[in-house]
Amino acid sequence: MSLKTAFRETFSGFKSLLTGMRITAREAAKPSITVQYPHETLKMPERFRGHVKLILDPVTGKSRCTACNLCVRACPSDCIVVDGAKKDGEKKKSVTEYVLDFTTCSLCGSCVEACPSDAIEYSKDYNVVGLHREDFSHMDLVKKLEGESKVWAATHPEAAAAAAAAAPVAPPPPKPAAAQPAPVVPAPVSTAAAPAATAPTVPTPSVTTAGAQPQVPEPKTT
Repeated sequence: MSLKTAFRETFSGFKSLLTGMRITAREAAKPSITVQYPHETLKMPERFRGHVKLILDPVTGKSRCTACNLCVRACPSDCIVVDGAKKDGEKKKSVTEYVLDFTTCSLCGSCVEACPSDAIEYSKDYNVVGLHREDFSHMDLVKKLEGESKVWAATHPEAAAAAAAAAPVAPPPPKPAAAQPAPVVPAPVSTAAAPAATAPTVPTPSVTTAGAQPQVPEPKTT
């Protein structure tokens, strides 16, 4: 090996050593990115698709879902069951039941795209676990939203009070009508014992015709 070749290899190795030390020093100066799972979790990116969930309206603290069933019709896996009812004083229906069968859901996104009220979205839950299959085949999204609504009301007392004041008040139930007294029906009067009234006898006047001689009674002879 010539002296020139040995010098070139030594210089190349020293250069590589400096490059490695520079990278190590740069990474050592960065803050720690270790996450103490499960006490800490990473924030999932916006494109992550978990199971669908109902969106909490930040103004009213309730769901935006009107139970129109468009998501049910759009689902190719037939894994959504929705039901709703129209409350007193409201113009639209409110969701009362939203059940998802996550065991057959393909996360295609057809339900999210078909929703006209923007009432559902993908959740960021990536560590969903359970001991029974029913925990995923019968996911009650309305019950989950009620838990979020309680937290929202506790952390936003002013907004919760404003939403309660703006909520329509149901009209009071009609009062029962006062009982009317039964009409008094007079007893029938029997006319069987009453004597029949006799019409008075009116003497009939004698009628004479024009040109006829009046009849004179003949005197009686004794």
